[in-house]
Amino acid sequence: MSSSTLSRPDSEGRAARRKARKDPGRPGAQKSIALTVLMGAFLIYTVLPLFWLVVNASKTQEQLFDSFGLWFADGFSLFSNISDTLSYQDGIFGRWILNTLLYVVIGAGGATLLATLAGYGMAKYRFPGRGAVFAIVLGAVAVPGTALAVPTFLMFSKMDLTNTIWAVIIPSLISPFGLYLMWVFAIEAVPTEILEAARMDGASELRTFFTISVKLLAPGIVTVLLFTTVATWNNYFLPLIMLSDPDLYPLTVGLNQWNAQAQSAGSQPVFDLVLTGSLLSIIPIVVAFLVLQRQWQSGLSAGSVK
Repeated sequence: MSSSTLSRPDSEGRAARRKARKDPGRPGAQKSIALTVLMGAFLIYTVLPLFWLVVNASKTQEQLFDSFGLWFADGFSLFSNISDTLSYQDGIFGRWILNTLLYVVIGAGGATLLATLAGYGMAKYRFPGRGAVFAIVLGAVAVPGTALAVPTFLMFSKMDLTNTIWAVIIPSLISPFGLYLMWVFAIEAVPTEILEAARMDGASELRTFFTISVKLLAPGIVTVLLFTTVATWNNYFLPLIMLSDPDLYPLTVGLNQWNAQAQSAGSQPVFDLVLTGSLLSIIPIVVAFLVLQRQWQSGLSAGSVK
């Protein structure tokens, strides 16, 4: 049979598929339209709050109540609002930013390191009680952090650690979901044959981990780092019950304190500063996602196909 005979059915099939794609009445086209509409609605749902925040952060306190919420008012006050936000109450907003960065660098960074070490060890080493540890980790993933906040507060109160930075940092070091994610990722990302070859060449376990395994685990490490960074950056309930000194507040608790001023007798509402501060607080997270997007996407997909 000639090659032209073999290729004819294939070319006819491609032509039929192209014709079917152009037919708006086919079931596949209707499904594609439905998915497009669904994704459009999801995009609006996601972008609309951010657009609302940008629009209203550019308004004065009076304009927030006298103008349409989804469009700009006369006069663009964003830069003056930023200046007022950074200088209000002797510049305490800058202190809150530094506190949040401290909690993220030590808490999220330490959580990523511990999750990487523990997940790698669970994936590549066999030891007694490994199944029990696996069950405990899965159970810890299912427990919400708010359910542990009060017991954690009572424990830290007995240790005289409340109203200190350690009351926020130490609980942030534990990330059961990050440990589980690194565990699953390391199983497929680090071939056992490579580790055995390194051992045969005389490399120690520590050297093998830092020179070989870490490079292979890089996408998973970035993924866990992003998750723990977002969780620590947005952490609200734990700092709320642990801290009473405004100089130790993260952005979440501090902005909520400003927002609550409108409900206090004799206090000045500063909704414009709250909105501007909220806009400033999300910029570092957006930048982190944009910078690490490629590594994050590969980290999510790695290990899904064997």
